[in-house]
Amino acid sequence: MASISETIHIFFLISSLQVSPTLSATVVEDLNNLHPPPDFNSTIMNNCIHNPSLKYCNSSSPMDLNEIFKSTIVASHLCNESKNANCVESFPKIDLRSRPKITPLYLSFNFFWKYCPLGILSIDLSNNSLKGAFPIDVLLCTQIQALDLSYNQLSGDIPVESFSVLPNLTFLNLSYNHFSEMKVSDTKFFQRFNSSSFLHSGLFPGHHNYTIKAVILLVGFPIFVILMISCMGWLCFVRPDFLPRMLRRNHKFTTWMLKAATNGFSKKNLVGKNEGAAIYKGILRDGTRVKIEIYKGDVSREIRDEFVEECKLLVQFQHKNLIRVLGWNNSRTTRAIVTEWTNGGNVELWLSESAPSWKHRLKVLIGVVEAMCYLQEQWPEVDYDLRTGSVLLTDNLEPLISRFKIQYQHRSTKYVYKFGLFLLEMITNRRPLEEFERGEAGFTEYIRMHYPENLQLVVDERMMLTENMFDQAEQGLGLGLMCTDQPTGKLPSLVQIYNMITRAYKSCPILTSENHRKSHADGGHGHKRVQFK
Repeated sequence: MASISETIHIFFLISSLQVSPTLSATVVEDLNNLHPPPDFNSTIMNNCIHNPSLKYCNSSSPMDLNEIFKSTIVASHLCNESKNANCVESFPKIDLRSRPKITPLYLSFNFFWKYCPLGILSIDLSNNSLKGAFPIDVLLCTQIQALDLSYNQLSGDIPVESFSVLPNLTFLNLSYNHFSEMKVSDTKFFQRFNSSSFLHSGLFPGHHNYTIKAVILLVGFPIFVILMISCMGWLCFVRPDFLPRMLRRNHKFTTWMLKAATNGFSKKNLVGKNEGAAIYKGILRDGTRVKIEIYKGDVSREIRDEFVEECKLLVQFQHKNLIRVLGWNNSRTTRAIVTEWTNGGNVELWLSESAPSWKHRLKVLIGVVEAMCYLQEQWPEVDYDLRTGSVLLTDNLEPLISRFKIQYQHRSTKYVYKFGLFLLEMITNRRPLEEFERGEAGFTEYIRMHYPENLQLVVDERMMLTENMFDQAEQGLGLGLMCTDQPTGKLPSLVQIYNMITRAYKSCPILTSENHRKSHADGGHGHKRVQFK
């Protein structure tokens, strides 16, 4: 074989120089003391003639006899250090495993690796605590079939391209090093080896810091799941307003949502109290301005269930003259209704502070009757409050009935009576419960006592009425008394009431400055009275 011939010639030369593996001289001493024999040049030339494939025969650079001679000295020592059976005839392996004192020295002889003997098929440098970059010179032994660099402390990048010149390599072990991470599976050359070649090498993805990653996976993932479940629970049951609209519970407000909307139920947001309820203004997360009416105190489960059922019904209202109920809150200690916010106050304040015109009062009355007709037709089981203090106004003077209660025993006459009182209050600007000892009964008796002869004492004197308008107000008082005093069988229906008020509104002209200067005291001769039919 070519490699055997090469080795015989080389070791013949060394033997002729009386170099023996049994001598105590070190490789460093031999490199310093030995010199090429006189016929070394001819020996090298003969070797190249007999075996042109030898490394020094194919070198692209001029042949350096001194380097070649030194490589034979290193080869002699390294073959014996590797415990090869017969170094005179063959040099099949380099075995320096667990030899940390001499391995770095042999790796430093780059001239040896440059002229690596062709007979070397296996290189084992494992368990030597080698540090630094990959020993790329060992890859100059392109004929090797096995390479083991495991259990060292090598680091940095792997010279991937340099491995491509090792077509015969079938065994590779780079495990337990600190190389830079790379996807070896993406490199065609390394695809011939399985993951056992790269265990804890830092190369194989998933094995870099494997223990830490395993701990993170086994401990961190359950924690992550718990946090996600907690976060979703918080979103679903505490602040569902952070969820997309399609995932929210319709019309249900949590206590924490109401706290956020009112800055923690701050006194600055408290706008009033009535009937055991605190009323707050607030702003929802989406910017909607709302009124939040909160009922404090413990109540039975039955009452809470009834409250929820009422709210489920109220949120279905769709009418411009009914307050829009956005939702509710129901807990053991708190019940709340959330409605749209209005800036216009209520009818009672509007009558007292604004002295509205007769036509504006008619407009409000029309809106109230329209809402009453809607409730009678669509929601007959719903009771509502028609006091001027509970009917709200929008900025456009649209009335909003705002207080409701489920009343399964529906009586239409009850609502006609309520409207009659509301109509009388609108015309007189008087408060039955506050100004009369007998309340509503005293209020209606007072009007009947002056009707129709002394209406100047009853009608709100701040209204600047023409004779025609005063006649309409008189007829309005008559309608109010009819709604509150007549027997059930003779009460007008809501439709009749609506038609009467609508005709009056349409026939009422828009007031001008001249109209304002006139009053019912002028006599109003020539004005045609408008009859309620």
